[in-house]
Amino acid sequence: MASDQVKLIGAWASPFVMRPRIALNLKSVPYEFLQETFGSKSELLLKSNPVHKKIPVLLHADKPVCESNIIVEYIDETWSSSGPSILPSHPYDRAMARFWAAYIDEKWFVSLRSIQTAEGEEEKKAVLAQVDEGTAILEKAFIDCSKGKPFFNGDHIGYLDIAFGCFLGWLRVTELAAGHKLLDETKTPSLSKWADRFCDDPAVKPVMPDTAKLAEFAQKIFAKPQP
Repeated sequence: MASDQVKLIGAWASPFVMRPRIALNLKSVPYEFLQETFGSKSELLLKSNPVHKKIPVLLHADKPVCESNIIVEYIDETWSSSGPSILPSHPYDRAMARFWAAYIDEKWFVSLRSIQTAEGEEEKKAVLAQVDEGTAILEKAFIDCSKGKPFFNGDHIGYLDIAFGCFLGWLRVTELAAGHKLLDETKTPSLSKWADRFCDDPAVKPVMPDTAKLAEFAQKIFAKPQP
C-alpha cells in the first residue's frame, strides 16, 4: 500500500491522536500528519468527520476512519502482516482489553481532567481521591492482563497499553499542577514501571509530548477567564 495514501488529521497535544500515531509506528506505516490548529476546525476535518467533527481522523486512500480506538483496530487489521499484533489474539483477552479501554476513557480520564478544573481544595482532594482509586483499579488490571509480562498486551505494546499510555503526558502535567503523585512506586509499583517502559519504546518516544511544552499548553486551555 502506497505511503501517500495514509494521512492522519490531529494535533500534537491530543492523547487521542497519540493512539493512532503509536499504532502506525508499531506497524511501520509511513503517514502524513495533518495538524489542526487549536480552537478551529479545518474544512478537511469537517468533511472527513461530519458526525462528531473531532480529531483524530485517519484517511486511508481518501476514506476516513474516525474515533481513536476504532482507528487503532483498523490499523491492526489493515496492516496485519506488518509488526506485532496490537489486539490480543484470544477473544477473552480482546474483550478485556476493550472493557478496560472503555473504563479508562469513560471513568478514569474524566476524573483526571476534572483535577484541572476543580474549584477549591476540598473539591480538588475529592477528585484526586477518585483518580487514585481508579489508578489502583488499573494497577490490578495490569497484573491480571500482563500475566507477569512487561506490558498489558504481554511482551510488546498492544491495544490497552496504547489506550492508557496515551494519557501519560497529561498525567505528568496534572501531577505537577496538583503537587500529587498519581503513579507512585509505592502505591502502584507495576504501573509505575510499565509507564517507564512504555515511554521509552521506539514507537512511543517520538510522539510523546514534552512535559514542559504540554504544561504550557494546558495553562492556556484551562486558563480561567478574568472577571
